[in-house]
Amino acid sequence: MSALTQGTEGPVEEAAPGYRAGRTLPLRVELARQLRRRRTAVMFGILAVLPLVLVAAFAIGGDPGGRSGQVTLMDTATASGPNFAAVNLFVSAGFLLVIPVALFCGDTVASEANWSSLRYLLAAPVPRARLLWSKLVVALGLSLAAMVLLPLVALAVGTAAYGWGPLHVPTGGVLDAGPATGRLVVVVAYLFGSQLVTAGLAFWLSTKTDAPLGAVGGAVGLTIVGNVLDAVTALGHWRDFLPAHWQFAWADAVQPRPEWSGMIQGTSVSVTYALVFFALAFRSFARKDVVS
Repeated sequence: MSALTQGTEGPVEEAAPGYRAGRTLPLRVELARQLRRRRTAVMFGILAVLPLVLVAAFAIGGDPGGRSGQVTLMDTATASGPNFAAVNLFVSAGFLLVIPVALFCGDTVASEANWSSLRYLLAAPVPRARLLWSKLVVALGLSLAAMVLLPLVALAVGTAAYGWGPLHVPTGGVLDAGPATGRLVVVVAYLFGSQLVTAGLAFWLSTKTDAPLGAVGGAVGLTIVGNVLDAVTALGHWRDFLPAHWQFAWADAVQPRPEWSGMIQGTSVSVTYALVFFALAFRSFARKDVVS
């Protein structure tokens, strides 16, 4: 703990012997706490099962085929393992991958307040900035792990079901399996970067409410609003400032000749919003009256 001594310039706070603020709430401790939670296992389980569900759907409904002479990424799902992994990212990028990010980042602080354990962590004493930093790093790490898990399982399942081969591009041409795998790594990195705005929003809301569902639901709801606004073509170039406008820019990375401009713009927009929300989270939590 700490003691107060009276000096010539007023009270001076002295730390207890051996106390180091940087050693409180280590990342490994916070990570172990979050991994033991049921919602973490359920979320990873859902993402791991999705590829199996898609394989079963293709087995029941038959191989996908082009409609009206148009070939989409979905139509190439059964061409190879890399194609199947790309399709899993395609069907989940718009909404499914938003959920683990909002869950891990929105539930982390609000759940402590809901359990009435937040004040005990701060009384340990864990500095507020240190507590938020540990929780943010672990939440982002779990979010990244969720995004990596899906394509890894999909690649394994797809290879077992459809074989290992090149990535067939809907617009024509193929990418050898090796370069295609590298491109998928780039896609996952971009998806993580594009979801940082959701992470920042959920984390900020988590410091503002004691209801985890409110923080998670608020982040997901506002993400949906962004998708709706992006569909309003009357907004014109204003849509360029919406993170949702760039959510499928990663498709340019799986072309024979990749185009990076859309991904760069999308990442810039998302990171800018995220930094603002993270700053708001630290600012509001530093001034928050923690009573639970």
